[in-house]
Amino acid sequence: MEGFNGKRVLIAGLGMSGTAAFDALRRAGAALEVYDDRDIRKDDPLLYKKLAGTGAGCYLGGVPVPDADRDYIIMSPGVPLSLPFVEKSRDRGADLIGELELAWRLGHGRFIAITGTNGKTTTTTLVGEIFAAAGLKTVVAGNIGVPVVSKAIDADDDTWLVTEVSSFQLETVCGFRPEIAAILNLTPDHLDRHKTMENYAEAKARVFENQQKGDVLVVNADDALVMGLAGSARPTKILFSGKSELEYGAYVKDGRIIYAEPGRTPVSVIATGELRIPGKHNLENALAAVCIAFSAGIDPGITTKTLAGFKGVEHRIEFVAEVDGVRYVNDSKGTNPDAGIKAIEAIGKNILLIAGGYDKDADFTEYISAAKGRAKKLLLLGATAAKLRDSALAGGFSGEDVLMAGNIKKAVAIAKELAKPGDVVLLSPACASWDMYENYEERGRDFTARVKELEVRK
Repeated sequence: MEGFNGKRVLIAGLGMSGTAAFDALRRAGAALEVYDDRDIRKDDPLLYKKLAGTGAGCYLGGVPVPDADRDYIIMSPGVPLSLPFVEKSRDRGADLIGELELAWRLGHGRFIAITGTNGKTTTTTLVGEIFAAAGLKTVVAGNIGVPVVSKAIDADDDTWLVTEVSSFQLETVCGFRPEIAAILNLTPDHLDRHKTMENYAEAKARVFENQQKGDVLVVNADDALVMGLAGSARPTKILFSGKSELEYGAYVKDGRIIYAEPGRTPVSVIATGELRIPGKHNLENALAAVCIAFSAGIDPGITTKTLAGFKGVEHRIEFVAEVDGVRYVNDSKGTNPDAGIKAIEAIGKNILLIAGGYDKDADFTEYISAAKGRAKKLLLLGATAAKLRDSALAGGFSGEDVLMAGNIKKAVAIAKELAKPGDVVLLSPACASWDMYENYEERGRDFTARVKELEVRK
């Protein structure tokens, strides 16, 4: 554990991870300042009261003194690294790290870090359930909604920290070294921040940059970009594939998930038909979880039983209700086109697709192509509605099948009028939620609430 007692620390951003970092560093005896572009005196008076009672220096809605001497700046994931006061502090010698790196330095535990464009939450949740079922001390944290530092600071050396990590979190790691890391896939996302796919991939690759021989890196053998990134990695690489038989790793053969290691008899883990999470992408998530579980020495029977009982996660192709023969499915966590494509393919046909939200500079061409022939209607909302409409019309949708709904309440109401028995109303926005909601969970809960209102009115 690194000592922070008496260190001068500025926390940039007072969201979930920033406030968790504040609490942990206060316990560690740091001299604290906080920054947020919101005036939380008005936006979050309870948080402000808590901060004011600690004597921390507060820059709320204003800019921190740029030339102050600081030992650390703790960057929350949503705060740009290019802010002038951040760059100035770094030039003056401040150590710029994020909450994930802080958890590594301040806490204890055995880290598993799972990243990729899509599937992180499902895989992280599944791995956590497998480890817990094996009787291991297990905490699930990270980008899944639980700040890592809030758990790592109280963990002991035997605690497994099963951690979902994003590209934003990985941008600010320095020494972070997970015992087991996994890169599930890579498709364009967050290009509004990373600017290029190369920069985005480079951020993801930092998950294994400090791993050494004896650590484990789980890699998607079917993703050429992931394989290219992992080519020079030092840790032991364990592959997973839904297409090819492997000498070392998890693959599918004759309708079953198989795990193989050199010099050992391959283990048949589970029939793919026994998985309760739909879609090819979820099969890949299960394969990755199998690799992680075997690399940690977990009994195969426990992995099999957990896989058979796992129903998925909230907001990811989550069945909400059936009303008048129409199924409503919440995929609010589909925050980029590739995630949306996977949801569309998993549902298959007769879809009324609710899409749109915050613009992350995504190209919707392939998303629209996947929807063509599967989606009967597009109900568009949010900042990207016009962009999606133009892409849909260019992709072969007729004007009468592309409707500007504006918001989820109206989208659900329109879908109720248009849907017929056997149809599926799917919220899979292919966009982040930040133009209309605090996060994708809030968006998903709004969708679910509107659907539940339909049930009440029946």
